Amino acid sequence: MMASPVVLPHGVNEGHLMAVLRRSGWEAADLLRAYARGQQPPYGYPPRMTVEEGRDGPVSAADRAVHHHMLQALTRSWPHIPWGLLSEETTHHDDRTHPLDREWVWLLDPLDGTKDFLEGTGHYAIHLALLHKGRPRLGLVMLPEREELWFGLNGHCWREDRQGRSLPAQLSGRRRCEDLILVASRNHRDERLEVLIANLGLASSRSVGSVGCKVAAILRGEADVYVSLSGHSAPKHWDMAAPEAVLQAAGGCFRHGDGRPLSYSSSDLRQTGCLIASHGPCQEQLEARTRLAMTSIDPDFVL
Repeated sequence: MMASPVVLPHGVNEGHLMAVLRRSGWEAADLLRAYARGQQPPYGYPPRMTVEEGRDGPVSAADRAVHHHMLQALTRSWPHIPWGLLSEETTHHDDRTHPLDREWVWLLDPLDGTKDFLEGTGHYAIHLALLHKGRPRLGLVMLPEREELWFGLNGHCWREDRQGRSLPAQLSGRRRCEDLILVASRNHRDERLEVLIANLGLASSRSVGSVGCKVAAILRGEADVYVSLSGHSAPKHWDMAAPEAVLQAAGGCFRHGDGRPLSYSSSDLRQTGCLIASHGPCQEQLEARTRLAMTSIDPDFVL
């Protein structure tokens, strides 16, 4: 079903907003590519690629540069709009800074897939989502190494290249669970997830870093399913909001294993449980198989 048109905050023009997001998205991609290659970053950012161990994993100079650059683009363009901003970087500075009670909130992950970025796999992404009353209404997923900029808005999902040429999402035509291809994490896997994947009865699986890269594989029709299972760690709001926005705009699904929608209104920023993203036709079957499998894998697990 086509999504309702996004009504933006008063004073924000959709065309202007998309232009700002395009420009800042490609500039942020240039920043990450420069840091990844050991080159001088553009726009005056420090050249030294420092890495610190944060509470939720490594945080690099590249994270901080993209965070600052994209935040600056939004605040310079709309200095008087009272939308909030939440990202991993804002929580590093102040644990109390959770503006999720505002009507409009940007959720930013300046570098999703930091470990892959540092390992040089190319599987990293930039996520930016605009929430309205706790639900993603607009999503941006940038894949710097593929030079793909994905947007999801008003029931439409498309990718653009640097020249502005666009192609719509092309979900696969696979309609049986036994034919589906799964993309799974490279760095966040445990025995429970391996057993769950085996119990889903899918055709095959491949390892891909970054949630944005996984969802982009679904949007290109190269894969069909992504499953996240929380354990000692869990993805955060900013990991999931933009990928959910673009996938849902393409007609796909992103829900908990028990069918509940993802929630972004809690000050607990973790997206715990079992999260299933898919191209759509088999979502209910995947959720049913997940519920059945988890009763034996981990009976106390809350989906």
